[in-house]
Amino acid sequence: MRPTDIRDPQYFHKVVDCQWACPSHTPVPAYIRLIAAGRYTDAYLVNWESNVFPGILGRTCDRPCEPACRRGRVEEHNTGKPEPVAICRLKRVAADHKDPDVGQRLHAMLPATRPRNGKRIACVGGGPSSLTVARDLAPLGYHVSVFEADPKPGGFMRTQVPRFRLPEAVIDEETGYILDLGVEFVGGRRIDSMKALLAEHYDAVFVGCGAPRGRDLDIPGRQEAAAHIRVGLDWLANVYFGHVTKVGKRVLVLGGGNTAMDCCRSARRLGGESVKVLVRSTFEDMKASPWEKEDAQHEGIPILPCRVPKAFLHEGGKLVGMSFQIVQSVYDDKGRRKLVPTGEPDEIHACDEVLIAVGQENAFPWIERDCGIAFGEWDMPVVDKVTMQSTLPHVLFGGDAAFGPKNIIWAVAHGHEAAVSIHALLSGGNPAQRPPPATHLMSQKMGIHEWSYDNDIVRDERYAVPWSEEAKKLASIKVEVELGFDAATAFKEAQRCLNCDVQTVFADKLCIECDACVDICPMDCISFTGNDEEAQLRTHLSAPALNLAQDLYVSGPLKTARVMVKDEDVCLHCGLCAERCPTGAWDMQKFLFQQPHAGSGCASKAKEAA
Repeated sequence: MRPTDIRDPQYFHKVVDCQWACPSHTPVPAYIRLIAAGRYTDAYLVNWESNVFPGILGRTCDRPCEPACRRGRVEEHNTGKPEPVAICRLKRVAADHKDPDVGQRLHAMLPATRPRNGKRIACVGGGPSSLTVARDLAPLGYHVSVFEADPKPGGFMRTQVPRFRLPEAVIDEETGYILDLGVEFVGGRRIDSMKALLAEHYDAVFVGCGAPRGRDLDIPGRQEAAAHIRVGLDWLANVYFGHVTKVGKRVLVLGGGNTAMDCCRSARRLGGESVKVLVRSTFEDMKASPWEKEDAQHEGIPILPCRVPKAFLHEGGKLVGMSFQIVQSVYDDKGRRKLVPTGEPDEIHACDEVLIAVGQENAFPWIERDCGIAFGEWDMPVVDKVTMQSTLPHVLFGGDAAFGPKNIIWAVAHGHEAAVSIHALLSGGNPAQRPPPATHLMSQKMGIHEWSYDNDIVRDERYAVPWSEEAKKLASIKVEVELGFDAATAFKEAQRCLNCDVQTVFADKLCIECDACVDICPMDCISFTGNDEEAQLRTHLSAPALNLAQDLYVSGPLKTARVMVKDEDVCLHCGLCAERCPTGAWDMQKFLFQQPHAGSGCASKAKEAA
């Protein structure tokens, strides 16, 4: 193998598993260290620069960072399952414990707001992707107008996420920081014609209207019992606006995603005495996040898998139950799933009300098909996955409106990318030529055996987030369930982080091949061996490097013609190799990676905070 080029900004970025997995590339270990140091406001600022909504995401994020967490694959667990660092809930710690004057510091982080440049941007929808575009472009002098059908900003964060998961005050606060940048928010205006909007001569239009339509279920009895059957997405919005204040005593929720979990937990709080979730897939294959399923079960809601709805049962126009076929999942050699009936008798479940949460669809009846925007599969707009542009270059899409339903953090990432494209497009540049990320490597050496970070490997298992005693009663839909970590528990959970952004950097010119680093490495991830092709090299290391998704760190040839090979997959970043090395061939260097945003952003000041 060729020597690893650590100058490639993506090499060490990939080693920081959590940041690599985060769509907006939040520098996770950096803000966790700040929390451990009690610097909550600085931790909040680092988050805000990347993901825009730390308090919201600290409660609702789908957490792609946590399955990637190195902690979950390098330690043994009494529970028998991976226990990653509670990255998401630590984000909430930063939001909950930050200083009251954080708004002033947010503005100070940004470059001085430039004079209006005469360019006007329209954002359709007031959700996370549109608000991210506005946050990035307003300080650069653009006049950004955000159009939202509802009276307040936030989109589905406000209307479809229940208050027992996300208090409205948090939404008001974090959307307010963006509007305070001089963004024009036009609430109560639904855009019903793209042609009419284009006729208002905006320099760019960003469509971030989400996936506003819940899928229905067309099976026998649907029309006859329609008065007692609701589409879950619409039902959640009606709960938020106060149009729905109670449910039937026996409620069935159909679907296996996070919307289904929000529906069943909301139904319990609105008077449902018997609430069940029935899903076509197995429990393991459900699309809902594991913690969402666990929370529903903790509230006494059974989840019944492998049930395919067959019919709504009704008597005299009144819903009395549903019938379900029992199936099993069978997979072919390509991993494709097929639901096969088991032959068991159909199940009948009595009910008074049914909430359908079997998926979401995009709805673009307001975009005329002759306005220059091409549509493709599933009647979705054709969108460039890099620039977020449609076939009408100055019309861009993001969030669920671009590629279908995902989650808030993906919507934020799309907003950042779209803002980069808009700024390039309106500055005479090429949106396809993306600016490079900002990276920095800095030694953490403070002495012969001392580092500027705590490299002790804590053995603690993941700490549980406490629940509100009042919320456990399920008496109110507005009482937040999770309390969040207190400062003491936050410190202990933060100490579980392995500091994956502090890299083991090797200087082959200084190595005398004494093998001291090999002897002391607790994970057997360092080897000195003859070079070979990667597939063969992976098999004759101190411990075979079996995870092909993580790279091997390979040095140049040493004096004996051997090479140093480190398996990045299981390295603990403990620094023992650097402490033991007699020549300083190993060093621990903090790696900073910042995804570029529109204009100069606040990279330098966020870098100082980290």
